[in-house]
Amino acid sequence: MAQLDVQQKLEILADAAKYDASCSSSGTAKRTSRDGKGIGSTDGGMGICHAYAPDGRCISLLKILLTNSCIFDCHFCINRKSSNVRRARFTAQEVVNLTLAFYRRNYIEGLFLSSGIIASSNYTMEQIVEVARSLREDHHFRGYIHLKTIPDADPELVHQAGLYADRVSINVELPTASGLKRLAPEKSEGRIETAMQEMKTAIVDTADAKKRYKSAPRFAPAGQSTQMIVGADAATDGDIVAKASTLYDRFNLRRVYYSAFSPIPDASTILPLKRPPLMREHRLYQSDWLMRFYDYTPADVVAATDQATGMLPLDIDPKLAWALKFRGSFPVDVNRAPREMLLRVPGLGVKAVGNILSARRWRRLSLADVGRLTQSIAKVRPFLIADDWRPLALSDRADLRPVVAPKKEQLELFA
Repeated sequence: MAQLDVQQKLEILADAAKYDASCSSSGTAKRTSRDGKGIGSTDGGMGICHAYAPDGRCISLLKILLTNSCIFDCHFCINRKSSNVRRARFTAQEVVNLTLAFYRRNYIEGLFLSSGIIASSNYTMEQIVEVARSLREDHHFRGYIHLKTIPDADPELVHQAGLYADRVSINVELPTASGLKRLAPEKSEGRIETAMQEMKTAIVDTADAKKRYKSAPRFAPAGQSTQMIVGADAATDGDIVAKASTLYDRFNLRRVYYSAFSPIPDASTILPLKRPPLMREHRLYQSDWLMRFYDYTPADVVAATDQATGMLPLDIDPKLAWALKFRGSFPVDVNRAPREMLLRVPGLGVKAVGNILSARRWRRLSLADVGRLTQSIAKVRPFLIADDWRPLALSDRADLRPVVAPKKEQLELFA
């Protein structure tokens, strides 16, 4: 490997990290250095990689790889062993110095660190842990740290990562075992899930100990997450939704991230020639949201897919697709329906439903009242009964989909 300076390494390894989607910093413990002790903060700011917390705070992260060299040869990865890309490698101390330097310049509030595997899984994991250890113990860094862990590494090393990081993640890579075996034969679904189970156990045990003993160590307070590549294998949206639901249930994940496959230079012949539509990735995130916050089951989401292809429609969102398939469940009376049915109404979000439930305790709601709580009253009207509204003609229309689907607009280059 040619000798590179830190600037050249940063250019290569920051670019190589862009394929990792799991870069959200939500859910961590709040820490600052305003008391004059330590350095860093988990609160928002402006920076390099913007991650957004549920309350809208923007947290900027330095998002890099320790190295893009790798002993594995996963077909879908641009950093695979056989790939003809320019290689670079940071030392642990260089990553520490970069993180502190970027923080002091107000560029970042935290670090997202992943890596290719060099020498062995254990050696690479040791280097990743050393970065986090040095930041926390040597420099008292209190900012956000997200570490991408290696399932093949010694469980003790992975456990140490959780002691220093706010969030840890282990990528499942692909939604099906057959896809993983075909495209990443050196990786094992069993080893990945064992590592995720051990991490879940450690997080639960430490949280329980923290309730009983103030001196108990913190352990990955922002939980664990994972990432799946979409469109690299033959998995349908139904397969992906089912896999995500299983991961949430079995491992108490904070997030499952979806990353649309992107064709890479000198790609293997078993990979698709074209990337899937980015809208497919977006629809999967919407489906994920429905299961996490709208009380939809995986079966509900799968029911919204096309029966022949198993794919979610790209022109309308999954919630609207479900409503159009199950027209018999509508219209819903906004003044009487329970929360779970109001959440099924296209155009009504969790906040709007909460406001409706509060407001109707005091008076009956009209369509105009509902309109003030949602962005698209046109989308809501066919599925709702209000004090002054019944969708008599709309609800029975055979061509309802074109009426409620988003209108296509021709964008102007020089508007």
